[in-house]
Amino acid sequence: MSLAPRAVLVHRRTEYEELLARHGTHGQAAFFLSSRGRSIDEVFRRHDRTRQALRDVAAAVPLTWRSSRVERADLDRFLFAPEDVVVVVGQDGLVANTAKYLRGQPVVGIDTDPGRNPGVLVRHRCADAAALLRAAAEAGGRVEELTMVEAVADDTQRLLALNEIYLGSPGHQTARYRLGSEGETGPGEAQASSGVLVGTGTGATGWLRSLWLERGSPVGLPEPRDRRLLWFVREAWPSPATGTTRIAGELEPGQGLTLTVESDRIVVFGDGMESDALQLTCGQSVRLGIAETSLRLVT
Repeated sequence: MSLAPRAVLVHRRTEYEELLARHGTHGQAAFFLSSRGRSIDEVFRRHDRTRQALRDVAAAVPLTWRSSRVERADLDRFLFAPEDVVVVVGQDGLVANTAKYLRGQPVVGIDTDPGRNPGVLVRHRCADAAALLRAAAEAGGRVEELTMVEAVADDTQRLLALNEIYLGSPGHQTARYRLGSEGETGPGEAQASSGVLVGTGTGATGWLRSLWLERGSPVGLPEPRDRRLLWFVREAWPSPATGTTRIAGELEPGQGLTLTVESDRIVVFGDGMESDALQLTCGQSVRLGIAETSLRLVT
């Protein structure tokens, strides 16, 4: 007998909960905000809307299904199962934070604060949750396959990201490495920079776009479903020992960008999750390219 689907509700602590964790009481949190010209009332209203959204989505889970919840900070310790339907209740960025831990499970994005969130990835309202859950569990349900980027190190460490992967110094100082293309015979170009960013079409609305605009790149930004990545070197430094001839490019299926570490240490993290990063030391190498796994976003 096959297992019933499991609805996994993904959420994160609200600003109000973070304030309580830091200041202890509602009154202390209110005093802290008032000293900075803010009122706690709007913060509490957003908290209440988020909690109500979680209750509404939980109530929409079919009675024959199993269900579970996971907070953003615990995603790296949560075991997703193949039969899961993942429901992200919150902001667009929370979908990206969740995507790296999935392997093809359908994702439903529920916007807890319409009008405040862009709604690029959290496209639906709480009232639609029941129908979306049923559709997600059906074979042939309507999903949008969003391209992801992956980094694979020479020691088999692997990292996935929906928006972008960043490689650089853990202290955000100068990183030293050699940058090349997969399959080339030479050692690549020695560089000293603020790091390397490799992004997808989904990430083209954020950090990747800012670099693309800054450079005035002639290469068009990819769409979320495009099997294409763009990469940029940040603030490459020219010197007698380091070059700047490879500072931007495009990756298509089958192509890879390789980086060999020449600093003591370089971190590799995706979608802003620096707490869950690969740690590479001098002499190690990593390949970046299009991931076989896509984010299956329920439409």
